[in-house]
Amino acid sequence: MTPSPFLQPHASAMTLFVTKTLAVTKRLLLPALLLLFAAPLSARDNLGIYGNWGAFRDAQVPRCYAIAMAEPSSMQRDHQPYADVGTWPGKGERGQVHFRLSRNLGVNARIVLALGGQRFALVGGGGDAWSADKRMDAAIVAAMRAAGEMFVSARDASGRSFSNAYKLEGAATAMDAAAIGCAQAR
Repeated sequence: MTPSPFLQPHASAMTLFVTKTLAVTKRLLLPALLLLFAAPLSARDNLGIYGNWGAFRDAQVPRCYAIAMAEPSSMQRDHQPYADVGTWPGKGERGQVHFRLSRNLGVNARIVLALGGQRFALVGGGGDAWSADKRMDAAIVAAMRAAGEMFVSARDASGRSFSNAYKLEGAATAMDAAAIGCAQAR
């Protein structure tokens, strides 16, 4: 008995559906499983989520930090941008401000943080920026406690300007939780 020609298109469509479904499932499920199993290896303690900010402790380093992702953007991004304020009790560092920028910086690019009516000239390279010194760290952290949002602007490796925006709701509480989370390790 020969198969009906009407069943063949259906069978190949079903095969194509199953093949595509398995490919999508593998592509989506595998990273999720890796994250699930990698999470215990990272040994980070969640100290709390406060508005747009989270506070975490990494006892292995030891360090604690408050962190937030930049606001979504339709512009090109080389990296997922975020801002963090870290404490390293073993190094005596507290309130260190860092930004992972959405793009790689151009050579000698000027990096400006606009925050609460103030402007701070940051230093950096590649896709990262920091305050110039501890005094600037303290001024930025103080301004973050009072402002509602902040913006980091620079020029990328192609000479195009870009900026990353951050909402500061919960930043003060997250920074406090991170500082308290590392208080015992000092």
